[in-house]
Amino acid sequence: MEKNSKIYIAGHRGLVGSAILKNLQECGYTNFVTRTHRELDLTNQQAVADFFATEKPDYVFLAAAKVGGIVANNTYRGQFIYENLMIQNNVIHAAWKNEVKKLMFLGSTCIYPREAPQPMPENCLLTSPLEYTNEPYAMAKIAGIKLCESYNLQYGTNYISVMPTNLYGPNDNFDLEKSHVLPAMIRKIHLGKCLQENNWDAIRKDLDLRPIEGIDGKAGEEAILTILAKYGICQSIPQSFNPSTSVELWGTGKPMREFLWSEEMADACVYLMEKINFKDLIGENQDLNLSSFVDKKEIRNTHINIGTGKEISIRELAELIRATVGYQGQLAFNTDKPDGTMRKLTDVSKLHELGWQHRIEIAEGVQRMYDWYLASSAAPRLSASGNEG
Repeated sequence: MEKNSKIYIAGHRGLVGSAILKNLQECGYTNFVTRTHRELDLTNQQAVADFFATEKPDYVFLAAAKVGGIVANNTYRGQFIYENLMIQNNVIHAAWKNEVKKLMFLGSTCIYPREAPQPMPENCLLTSPLEYTNEPYAMAKIAGIKLCESYNLQYGTNYISVMPTNLYGPNDNFDLEKSHVLPAMIRKIHLGKCLQENNWDAIRKDLDLRPIEGIDGKAGEEAILTILAKYGICQSIPQSFNPSTSVELWGTGKPMREFLWSEEMADACVYLMEKINFKDLIGENQDLNLSSFVDKKEIRNTHINIGTGKEISIRELAELIRATVGYQGQLAFNTDKPDGTMRKLTDVSKLHELGWQHRIEIAEGVQRMYDWYLASSAAPRLSASGNEG
């Protein structure tokens, strides 16, 4: 990529896209084209086609997606598979039609089977059933990988797919129904601390910034306590100076998870976009077209895991967040709720061989995340998920 190349970042206001945009700017790139969801609905094929025909971007980062945690994935199954398929199909096809030089498709490590070997190598894709709770989203992302591979093989395009592990960082989604586990725990434990300290100013400020089911800081105390209790943030002795509180978390706390700071994910993406091409991922030094691969080896699993290769249990993460936030109340694990996949550790050996490794460990990242959460109250919020253009 040249510093003045026109770069389109689909999803530039979300957790992933905003981190990529920031990294590119810090690297000296200057020519960006972006659209919000209101300006461009990526599920609308004609709108996407018109956008590409007009703007003619040189490079594309496809970071827009319908995303969420275990509750959202399992509840809105139709929306998750439909919207993600539409977004990626429209963007990837329009990129080909308009001769985009290179495209990066971003997915997730939830594409791997529920019982995948640990750590999960790229070649375990499609070897056994997926985790049921996020199967629609995972199927859409697998389709995106195959779409990129297929266009590369048939049309000679240069599209690469990356599968980040669980991400967290600036502009994350803290919606208690739809967010991922780490930001949800940070917010719940923060609110638990505020409730225990009887700090209603902080609670109201939090709800004004991020209302829960329409309940904001202007609501009465009873309404606020009711909505907090619905999401497991409970006060056993209301109105007391130092009430006893508990924060309920889903599952047993035993599942192991890997987490990567979003700005490091962005650094890996920009690194790969600058230095790695599809040919580098298949070991072929020849022009890419369909006839080149007749009677040759099958081309599969060209995607790249992006992660740390390290994991922490949900219970250990909760205790780390509790210590970071300074919460003194109870943490309760509701074992009637699902755990999801028990382990999801990525094999990052391919990424390391390509020349990139992470630097920020989980303790430092959680502190950064909580600091950002507190500081974000002073600035307008950005969207962290959904079809953001």
